[in-house]
Amino acid sequence: MAGRIEDYALIGDMQTAALVCRDGTVDWLCLPRFDSHAVFAGLLGTEEHGFWRLGPAHGADTAPPAADRRRYRGDSLILESEYDTSRGTVRVTDFMPPRDGAPQLIRIVEGVSGRVPMRSELRMRFSYGRVVPWVHKVDGRTVAVAGPDSVWLDTEAPTYGRNLTTYADFTVSPGERIAFTISWQPSHREPPALPEPESSLEATAEFWREWVDHCTYHGPYREAVVRSLITLKALTYAPTGGIVAAPTTSLPEEIGGVRNWDYRYTWLRDAAITLSSLLRTGYREEARAWREWLLRAVAGDPENLQIMYGIAGERELGEAELDWLPGYEGSHPVRVGNGAAHQLQLDVYGEVTEALHLAHMTGLNRNDYASLLQLKLIQYLEKHWDQPDEGIWEVRGPRRHFVHSKVMAWVAVDRTIKLIESGDADGPLERWRELRDDIHRDVCEKGYDRERNTFTQSYGSRELDASLLLIPQMGFLPPDDKRVIGTIEAIQRELSTEDGFILRYPTEGSEEGVDGLPGDEGAFLACSFWMADDLAMIGRVDEARKLFERLLALRNDLGLLAEEWDPRLQRQVGNFPQAFSHVPLIDTALRLTASGAYGG
Repeated sequence: MAGRIEDYALIGDMQTAALVCRDGTVDWLCLPRFDSHAVFAGLLGTEEHGFWRLGPAHGADTAPPAADRRRYRGDSLILESEYDTSRGTVRVTDFMPPRDGAPQLIRIVEGVSGRVPMRSELRMRFSYGRVVPWVHKVDGRTVAVAGPDSVWLDTEAPTYGRNLTTYADFTVSPGERIAFTISWQPSHREPPALPEPESSLEATAEFWREWVDHCTYHGPYREAVVRSLITLKALTYAPTGGIVAAPTTSLPEEIGGVRNWDYRYTWLRDAAITLSSLLRTGYREEARAWREWLLRAVAGDPENLQIMYGIAGERELGEAELDWLPGYEGSHPVRVGNGAAHQLQLDVYGEVTEALHLAHMTGLNRNDYASLLQLKLIQYLEKHWDQPDEGIWEVRGPRRHFVHSKVMAWVAVDRTIKLIESGDADGPLERWRELRDDIHRDVCEKGYDRERNTFTQSYGSRELDASLLLIPQMGFLPPDDKRVIGTIEAIQRELSTEDGFILRYPTEGSEEGVDGLPGDEGAFLACSFWMADDLAMIGRVDEARKLFERLLALRNDLGLLAEEWDPRLQRQVGNFPQAFSHVPLIDTALRLTASGAYGG
């Protein structure tokens, strides 16, 4: 059975990623890319769907022991897990070296004290656990082949096969190190080069040391910020600069529910706010790579901007259900692809324009096509901003006039006006100033409930929506505006959980709510960070700091966050780790540091 979501560690090579549980089981790994089929899909099913466990030997009737201690080695993505047994102590180091050839997952067992019996259990199942590969030996190496894929196992430890699983039983003494490596290669190609685990470990550690050295944030929350930045780097597909929202699919927003989505794609919204965090913490090269990815993805068709693309800019992300997988803790269906790719979400135009504006303002090398793209986006919005859409949360119910979407349309026009005013682009300045005023007036007249002194989720509705917290952050209204303060206080009253975290919007009270889906979901962590930001902006800085530090306490022992927090079960839910949680963590830390709102 898979572990709790927060029991997992992330390792990766900036092209794909694996999740490693506390008991040393790799339950999720897609090869060779984030969005490829999984080789280990036990996370969404059972051990029959693929896993790799490496740890102290245990009896057939006992659960594998969990690590007594685990940590990342310094500021890196190298995982170290230590097990104390009756025979002694052993350390397992797991990592994926930045790719130079075949993708590799390397696991090094090191004896610390005593003589510890160990076992490796490797069950490869291709195509998300559906296909049992042909496993055989080639020149002393173990290879699993199915269709276009092959995975090679290299180790000094003797291996044997039983019950369609590859085992290795061995004992380690103090100072002894035994390595295991799996490498992926197209099955029609020559075998991958023999791995060099120790030199790869040194090179991986050096890569992360050099990368973290570029971080310009040295405030009181540096540990949390750096871990979040490393996580965002791990979610970046190095060949193109595209950033996946998460490396997983179908981890549920409600345990046992149907709100299970594939997040292994690049959402323009998530990537745009990620670019903002990277620029503000010194990572200009990653920001430049994302801008280039954006320009390639939308090239030639900016009027039909999609909300998400594949990691190389692919447009077709057809959604399907994998009915042979029972889902995480019975949460089904398991979905791959994402049918929301072709929704109309007008807020995306604002987020993309804001990102391009920030890149321009921070001196990122000028790109004339970026300015041209920005103008074309406004030309589209000029004709379509007053249409209903599916909104930031990708509702699968009827389209509405979502207030956040209109606010972000205003942001797009406002930032483009600033570009023209700077002299770096030409456009109909007066006409677009009038457009900006029209959108602002429309939102304030139709999206504001005077009786309750709060903006609402959509025109004519009484529901609230946590995306309204972005109104002051985007500059639509100043923080001291009574309508802003009223909205913040209304969201605190109506969308807070008992422990003070923020829901996106109401989901209870009907079979299918505004999003067209049954069931509930947890507190949305990004929205909770937005609340901390807003509280700081309106002068309630001590309250903001306390909320932020409660949010930091939700991270697992390795500093990782999923998409949501289930206040009833007191556990993380949703895809993991989630970029849309780690980005606002960084932003809130920067804001609180600038305001001096921290203890000590």
